[in-house]
Amino acid sequence: MRFLITGGAGFIGSHLAERLVQRGDSVSVLDNLSTGSLENIEHLVDTGQVDFHLGSIQVPYAVEKLVDEADFVVHLAAALGVKLILEKPVESIETNVTGTQIVLEAAARNRTPVLIASTSEVYGKSNKIPFCEDDDVVLGPTRKSRWSYAASKMLDECLALSYWEEKQLPTIVVRFFNTVGPRQNARYGMVLPTFVQQALEEAPITIHGDGKQSRCFCDVRDTVEAVTKLIDAQAFGEVFNIGSTQEISIEDLAMLVRQRVDSRSQILYTPYDQAYGRGYEDVQRRVPSVDKLHGVTGFRPKITLPEIIDRTAAHLRSAMTEVI
Repeated sequence: MRFLITGGAGFIGSHLAERLVQRGDSVSVLDNLSTGSLENIEHLVDTGQVDFHLGSIQVPYAVEKLVDEADFVVHLAAALGVKLILEKPVESIETNVTGTQIVLEAAARNRTPVLIASTSEVYGKSNKIPFCEDDDVVLGPTRKSRWSYAASKMLDECLALSYWEEKQLPTIVVRFFNTVGPRQNARYGMVLPTFVQQALEEAPITIHGDGKQSRCFCDVRDTVEAVTKLIDAQAFGEVFNIGSTQEISIEDLAMLVRQRVDSRSQILYTPYDQAYGRGYEDVQRRVPSVDKLHGVTGFRPKITLPEIIDRTAAHLRSAMTEVI
């Protein structure tokens, strides 16, 4: 099968490209390298296993040409990371909404199936745990840019599902919950690689807030496996959570990272206002139900957090050695 991955030079996209090539599919990647890196897929491009195209999902002609050549589109390209969303909310909204609309319009011409990447952010401040795909959502006020990302991804989901219902375009929506692992870049505010990097450097491990907020961290290998199984199941017209159900507080995460890395780093606490500016809101718990994913594919993410930390640390150690 011929796949097009938008954002395929990014963290999840590069791992997905590897997995698809491994199983015998052909892969093209469209990426503007704003947050991704050619280094992530260089080994696949150099061997001719992946065709790389430098470009933006906001340029219709470039998107249409590549979509026309594909049997399936995996749309991962998006603005990401808390820091980027807060610093450039207009760019983030336009990238997510306009880019997704262009991809869906191009795919609709030949009814090329599309998997749209969404996020656990769409659940907002809901107190219902675990989060299920058909739950109501609770977002904060629009004057707080913290919620613009969630709103834009909700609109992406609505567009995808509307194309399925109105234009019979086969679409699947997946909501990622804190996917982590090698190649994830700390500079966009991703907590796990940030903690591991700080621990390796014996720098203070910096927690935003009181550290009591909790998350579930899913290894990128599990995320990619779930995506491929949903594609193979042709689970069109549906929304699926993809994430681990192993919950941990950010405070405990910092301590676990320090232990696994064998670091002497101090743990410091930084108020949200100091880290992100005034008025920032965080979500206390974010735990997915993956029963729907399991029901359709028979798959549940299973890689443990200690193993994830060890793999991330090994990758970052290698990168640090190369720099030296």
